[in-house]
Amino acid sequence: MFIGGIEVSGHSKWATIKHKKGAADKARGKLFAKLIRQVEVAAREGGGDLDSNANLRTMYQKARDNSVPLDTIERAIKRGTGELEGVNYEQVNYEGYAPHGIAMFVDVLTDNRNRTGAEIRSVFTRAGGSLAEPGAVAWQFERKGVVMAPGTVDEDLIMLAALEAGAEDVVVEGENWRITTEPSDTASVREALEASGIEVSSTDLTYLPQNVVELASSGEAAQVMAVMDALDDHDDVQGVYANFDISDEILAELT
Repeated sequence: MFIGGIEVSGHSKWATIKHKKGAADKARGKLFAKLIRQVEVAAREGGGDLDSNANLRTMYQKARDNSVPLDTIERAIKRGTGELEGVNYEQVNYEGYAPHGIAMFVDVLTDNRNRTGAEIRSVFTRAGGSLAEPGAVAWQFERKGVVMAPGTVDEDLIMLAALEAGAEDVVVEGENWRITTEPSDTASVREALEASGIEVSSTDLTYLPQNVVELASSGEAAQVMAVMDALDDHDDVQGVYANFDISDEILAELT
Protein backbone atom coordinates (compact mmCIF):
# COMPACT_ATOMS: atom_id res chain seq x y z
CA MET A 1 0.00 0.00 0.00
CA PHE A 2 1.18 3.54 -0.71
CA ILE A 3 0.12 6.80 0.92
CA GLY A 4 1.86 9.88 -0.37
CA GLY A 5 4.38 7.58 -2.07
CA ILE A 6 5.25 5.75 1.18
CA GLU A 7 4.54 2.05 1.48
CA VAL A 8 2.88 1.14 4.75
CA SER A 9 2.00 -2.49 4.25
CA GLY A 10 4.05 -3.99 7.06
CA HIS A 11 1.20 -4.36 9.52
CA SER A 12 -1.11 -5.96 6.98
CA LYS A 13 1.62 -8.42 5.97
CA TRP A 14 2.05 -9.32 9.62
CA ALA A 15 -1.71 -9.96 9.80
CA THR A 16 -1.48 -12.12 6.68
CA ILE A 17 1.24 -14.25 8.26
CA LYS A 18 -0.82 -14.72 11.43
CA HIS A 19 -3.80 -15.81 9.36
CA LYS A 20 -1.79 -18.30 7.32
CA LYS A 21 -0.37 -19.81 10.48
CA GLY A 22 -3.89 -20.42 11.71
CA ALA A 23 -3.44 -18.11 14.68
CA ALA A 24 -6.57 -16.16 13.80
CA ASP A 25 -8.87 -19.13 14.45
CA LYS A 26 -7.09 -20.13 17.66
CA ALA A 27 -7.37 -16.61 19.00
CA ARG A 28 -11.04 -16.13 18.11
CA GLY A 29 -12.23 -16.04 21.73
CA LYS A 30 -9.58 -13.48 22.61
CA LEU A 31 -10.48 -11.42 19.52
CA PHE A 32 -14.15 -11.37 20.57
CA ALA A 33 -13.17 -10.08 24.01
CA LYS A 34 -11.10 -7.27 22.51
CA LEU A 35 -13.81 -6.25 20.06
CA ILE A 36 -16.44 -6.19 22.80
CA ARG A 37 -14.19 -3.98 24.92
CA GLN A 38 -13.76 -1.57 21.99
CA VAL A 39 -17.53 -1.32 21.53
CA GLU A 40 -18.03 -0.70 25.24
CA VAL A 41 -15.46 2.10 25.39
CA ALA A 42 -16.80 3.75 22.23
CA ALA A 43 -20.31 3.79 23.76
CA ARG A 44 -19.02 5.21 27.03
CA GLU A 45 -17.10 8.00 25.31
CA GLY A 46 -19.70 9.03 22.74
CA GLY A 47 -23.05 7.56 23.78
CA GLY A 48 -24.97 4.51 22.64
CA ASP A 49 -26.65 6.01 19.55
CA LEU A 50 -25.09 4.56 16.41
CA ASP A 51 -26.34 7.45 14.29
CA SER A 52 -24.66 10.16 16.34
CA ASN A 53 -21.54 8.25 17.46
CA ALA A 54 -19.35 7.59 14.41
CA ASN A 55 -16.69 5.76 16.41
CA LEU A 56 -19.29 3.41 17.88
CA ARG A 57 -20.67 2.73 14.39
CA THR A 58 -17.20 1.73 13.23
CA MET A 59 -16.54 -0.52 16.23
CA TYR A 60 -20.05 -2.02 15.98
CA GLN A 61 -19.48 -2.89 12.32
CA LYS A 62 -15.99 -4.24 13.05
CA ALA A 63 -17.50 -6.58 15.64
CA ARG A 64 -20.23 -7.70 13.25
CA ASP A 65 -17.66 -8.29 10.47
CA ASN A 66 -15.91 -10.67 12.86
CA SER A 67 -19.14 -12.54 13.68
CA VAL A 68 -19.57 -11.27 17.24
CA PRO A 69 -23.21 -12.07 18.17
CA LEU A 70 -25.57 -9.11 18.03
CA ASP A 71 -26.86 -9.56 21.59
CA THR A 72 -23.26 -9.58 22.87
CA ILE A 73 -22.60 -6.28 21.09
CA GLU A 74 -25.81 -4.75 22.45
CA ARG A 75 -24.87 -5.72 26.02
CA ALA A 76 -21.46 -4.11 25.53
CA ILE A 77 -23.14 -0.88 24.42
CA LYS A 78 -25.38 -0.93 27.48
CA ARG A 79 -22.38 -1.46 29.76
CA GLY A 80 -20.72 1.48 28.08
CA THR A 81 -23.70 3.77 28.60
CA GLY A 82 -24.22 2.62 32.19
CA GLU A 83 -27.47 0.70 31.61
CA LEU A 84 -25.64 -2.44 32.72
CA GLU A 85 -22.85 -2.74 35.23
CA GLY A 86 -19.41 -3.01 33.68
CA VAL A 87 -15.69 -2.40 34.09
CA ASN A 88 -14.35 1.12 33.60
CA TYR A 89 -11.64 0.78 30.95
CA GLU A 90 -9.03 3.46 30.30
CA GLN A 91 -7.33 3.97 26.94
CA VAL A 92 -3.53 4.07 27.19
CA ASN A 93 -0.86 4.05 24.48
CA TYR A 94 2.62 2.60 24.85
CA GLU A 95 5.58 3.23 22.59
CA GLY A 96 8.69 1.17 22.01
CA TYR A 97 11.13 -0.44 19.65
CA ALA A 98 11.56 -3.87 18.15
CA PRO A 99 14.96 -5.07 16.91
CA HIS A 100 16.52 -3.20 13.95
CA GLY A 101 15.14 0.15 15.10
CA ILE A 102 11.52 -0.61 14.25
CA ALA A 103 9.15 1.83 15.98
CA MET A 104 6.07 0.36 17.66
CA PHE A 105 2.87 1.99 18.85
CA VAL A 106 0.63 -0.09 21.13
CA ASP A 107 -3.05 0.73 21.73
CA VAL A 108 -4.38 -0.55 25.08
CA LEU A 109 -7.66 -0.59 27.02
CA THR A 110 -7.11 -1.41 30.68
CA ASP A 111 -8.83 -1.32 34.07
CA ASN A 112 -5.47 -1.11 35.86
CA ARG A 113 -2.88 1.19 34.27
CA ASN A 114 -0.07 0.29 36.67
CA ARG A 115 -0.45 -3.47 36.21
CA THR A 116 -0.73 -3.22 32.43
CA GLY A 117 2.23 -0.85 32.13
CA ALA A 118 4.49 -3.25 34.01
CA GLU A 119 3.26 -6.19 31.92
CA ILE A 120 3.76 -4.38 28.61
CA ARG A 121 7.30 -3.43 29.60
CA SER A 122 7.98 -7.08 30.45
CA VAL A 123 6.53 -8.27 27.13
CA PHE A 124 8.76 -5.89 25.19
CA THR A 125 11.85 -7.03 27.08
CA ARG A 126 11.19 -10.77 26.86
CA ALA A 127 10.46 -10.57 23.11
CA GLY A 128 13.65 -8.67 22.33
CA GLY A 129 12.28 -5.14 22.17
CA SER A 130 12.33 -2.17 24.52
CA LEU A 131 9.72 0.20 25.93
CA ALA A 132 10.29 3.88 25.10
CA GLU A 133 9.31 7.13 26.79
CA PRO A 134 5.94 8.68 25.84
CA GLY A 135 6.27 10.70 22.65
CA ALA A 136 9.36 8.86 21.41
CA VAL A 137 7.62 7.24 18.43
CA ALA A 138 4.01 8.47 18.49
CA TRP A 139 4.86 11.33 16.11
CA GLN A 140 5.65 8.75 13.44
CA PHE A 141 2.05 7.46 13.32
CA GLU A 142 -1.25 8.96 12.20
CA ARG A 143 -4.70 7.85 13.35
CA LYS A 144 -6.76 6.85 10.30
CA GLY A 145 -9.82 4.90 9.30
CA VAL A 146 -9.38 2.02 6.86
CA VAL A 147 -12.09 0.38 4.77
CA MET A 148 -11.26 -2.75 2.79
CA ALA A 149 -13.09 -3.99 -0.32
CA PRO A 150 -12.39 -6.86 -2.75
CA GLY A 151 -9.98 -6.06 -5.56
CA THR A 152 -12.51 -7.34 -8.08
CA VAL A 153 -14.53 -4.12 -7.71
CA ASP A 154 -14.28 -1.84 -10.75
CA GLU A 155 -11.62 0.84 -10.22
CA ASP A 156 -13.67 3.76 -11.54
CA LEU A 157 -16.67 2.76 -9.42
CA ILE A 158 -14.77 2.48 -6.15
CA MET A 159 -12.69 5.60 -6.79
CA LEU A 160 -15.76 7.70 -7.50
CA ALA A 161 -17.81 6.37 -4.59
CA ALA A 162 -15.00 6.61 -2.04
CA LEU A 163 -13.68 10.05 -2.97
CA GLU A 164 -17.17 11.55 -3.24
CA ALA A 165 -17.83 10.23 0.30
CA GLY A 166 -14.75 12.04 1.62
CA ALA A 167 -12.10 9.32 1.53
CA GLU A 168 -8.49 10.50 1.41
CA ASP A 169 -6.97 7.72 -0.68
CA VAL A 170 -7.83 4.53 -2.55
CA VAL A 171 -5.04 2.06 -3.36
CA VAL A 172 -4.53 -1.58 -4.23
CA GLU A 173 -3.19 -3.72 -1.38
CA GLY A 174 -2.66 -7.33 -2.31
CA GLU A 175 -5.96 -8.64 -3.63
CA ASN A 176 -8.00 -5.83 -2.08
CA TRP A 177 -8.80 -2.16 -2.32
CA ARG A 178 -7.76 -0.17 0.73
CA ILE A 179 -9.60 3.08 1.36
CA THR A 180 -8.09 5.52 3.87
CA THR A 181 -10.20 8.12 5.68
CA GLU A 182 -10.19 10.46 8.63
CA PRO A 183 -11.33 8.44 11.68
CA SER A 184 -14.64 10.29 11.96
CA ASP A 185 -15.47 9.59 8.28
CA THR A 186 -14.86 5.83 8.38
CA ALA A 187 -18.45 4.73 8.96
CA SER A 188 -19.93 7.18 6.43
CA VAL A 189 -17.44 6.14 3.74
CA ARG A 190 -18.33 2.50 4.29
CA GLU A 191 -22.02 3.30 4.05
CA ALA A 192 -21.47 5.26 0.82
CA LEU A 193 -19.60 2.34 -0.73
CA GLU A 194 -22.35 -0.10 0.22
CA ALA A 195 -24.98 2.29 -1.13
CA SER A 196 -23.11 2.15 -4.46
CA GLY A 197 -23.37 -1.64 -4.46
CA ILE A 198 -19.77 -2.23 -3.36
CA GLU A 199 -19.15 -5.10 -0.94
CA VAL A 200 -17.05 -4.06 2.06
CA SER A 201 -14.76 -6.67 3.62
CA SER A 202 -13.87 -4.83 6.83
CA THR A 203 -13.71 -1.47 8.58
CA ASP A 204 -11.25 -0.42 11.24
CA LEU A 205 -9.49 2.44 12.97
CA THR A 206 -5.73 2.14 12.86
CA TYR A 207 -2.41 3.95 13.16
CA LEU A 208 -0.45 4.29 9.93
CA PRO A 209 3.30 5.06 9.93
CA GLN A 210 4.42 8.11 7.99
CA ASN A 211 7.68 6.41 6.95
CA VAL A 212 8.81 2.79 6.92
CA VAL A 213 11.97 0.75 7.42
CA GLU A 214 12.60 -2.05 4.93
CA LEU A 215 13.67 -5.28 6.63
CA ALA A 216 16.39 -7.07 4.68
CA SER A 217 15.83 -10.72 5.58
CA SER A 218 13.34 -13.23 6.92
CA GLY A 219 15.45 -13.42 10.08
CA GLU A 220 15.02 -9.71 10.75
CA ALA A 221 11.31 -9.92 9.97
CA ALA A 222 10.86 -12.88 12.32
CA GLN A 223 12.49 -10.94 15.17
CA VAL A 224 10.17 -7.96 14.67
CA MET A 225 7.09 -10.14 14.35
CA ALA A 226 8.00 -11.98 17.54
CA VAL A 227 7.63 -8.69 19.41
CA MET A 228 4.35 -7.87 17.62
CA ASP A 229 2.92 -11.33 18.33
CA ALA A 230 3.88 -11.17 22.01
CA LEU A 231 2.27 -7.75 22.45
CA ASP A 232 -0.84 -8.68 20.48
CA ASP A 233 -1.32 -11.73 22.69
CA HIS A 234 -1.79 -9.53 25.78
CA ASP A 235 -5.48 -9.33 26.73
CA ASP A 236 -5.43 -5.53 27.17
CA VAL A 237 -3.74 -4.78 23.84
CA GLN A 238 -6.20 -3.70 21.15
CA GLY A 239 -3.70 -3.08 18.37
CA VAL A 240 0.03 -3.13 17.61
CA TYR A 241 1.37 -0.88 14.86
CA ALA A 242 4.89 -0.73 13.45
CA ASN A 243 6.82 1.14 10.76
CA PHE A 244 8.38 -1.80 8.90
CA ASP A 245 7.91 -3.35 5.50
CA ILE A 246 9.07 -6.62 3.98
CA SER A 247 9.25 -7.80 0.40
CA ASP A 248 6.87 -10.36 -1.02
CA GLU A 249 9.81 -12.78 -1.27
CA ILE A 250 10.50 -12.52 2.47
CA LEU A 251 6.79 -12.84 3.18
CA ALA A 252 6.76 -16.08 1.18
CA GLU A 253 9.70 -17.41 3.23
CA LEU A 254 7.91 -16.65 6.49
CA THR A 255 4.67 -18.30 5.47
